[in-house]
Amino acid sequence: MERTTVGWGSGLLGVLIFSGSLPATRAAVADFAPIFLTSARAAIAALLGALCLLALRERPPGRADLVPLTIVAVGVVVGFPLLTALALQHITAAHSIVFVGLLPLSTAIFGVLRGGERPKPAFWLFSILGAATVAGFALLRSGGGSATGDALMVAAILLCGLGYAEGAALSRRLGGWQVISWALLLSLPVMAVLTLLTLPGSWSGIGMPAWIGLAYVSIFSMLVGFIFWYRGLALGGIAGVGQLQLLQPFFGFVLAALLLHEPVAWPMVASTAIVVLCVAGARRFA
Repeated sequence: MERTTVGWGSGLLGVLIFSGSLPATRAAVADFAPIFLTSARAAIAALLGALCLLALRERPPGRADLVPLTIVAVGVVVGFPLLTALALQHITAAHSIVFVGLLPLSTAIFGVLRGGERPKPAFWLFSILGAATVAGFALLRSGGGSATGDALMVAAILLCGLGYAEGAALSRRLGGWQVISWALLLSLPVMAVLTLLTLPGSWSGIGMPAWIGLAYVSIFSMLVGFIFWYRGLALGGIAGVGQLQLLQPFFGFVLAALLLHEPVAWPMVASTAIVVLCVAGARRFA
């Protein structure tokens, strides 16, 4: 029980950190090309992860771990950041939340396929209800969709769910921060070359919001958040803790209200209450 509680607490911290990812990405792609943003954030995070691995003298992963680490890298280091960055050129950050609401369900499905978990039938009821609540709320408050952007977001959610589940299963052997650090390091050669090839032609036109967005997604979204998130999934269960992602859009809206002074309407409060109940139900039956 204590391990599970610690896992849920760690997972919640990860979700709080991830809540700023899409707004930060939206700010960054205003001045940076999506491919440069994806490769630069991964390269910066990889260098930070490498420093941690060297400082703590971690042993390299075994050969059997290379394929799972590659899946993690493809899913969460390259796939999700690149596809969401491309999608956000066609859709608004608010519209993207429609698809983020499906991420817990994707994570749970891959948790069954890759992590060997077997949640109870009632879990799936709460998971689907929670996803429908988030998607429905986001659809009501957002516009700005497009077929291209929507397709890119669906692909991003599938790859991210796979990367989350694979990384969580591997974290049980290697540790959470070690998994994301090794996955980042594995992708560094490709990401470093892409960064150099896609450098902006001029730095003078890049505004401060874009720099802040790049810094946030590099340090927090790409590294720090995963330290808590993979630890939470490994300790508390992939399918169950993954449902905490249902709260991520609402944390994002709260940040928008605090930082951008956007109004908080009653549908948001009501939807949040439903989602909290769904998360509680999912935790009980996971």
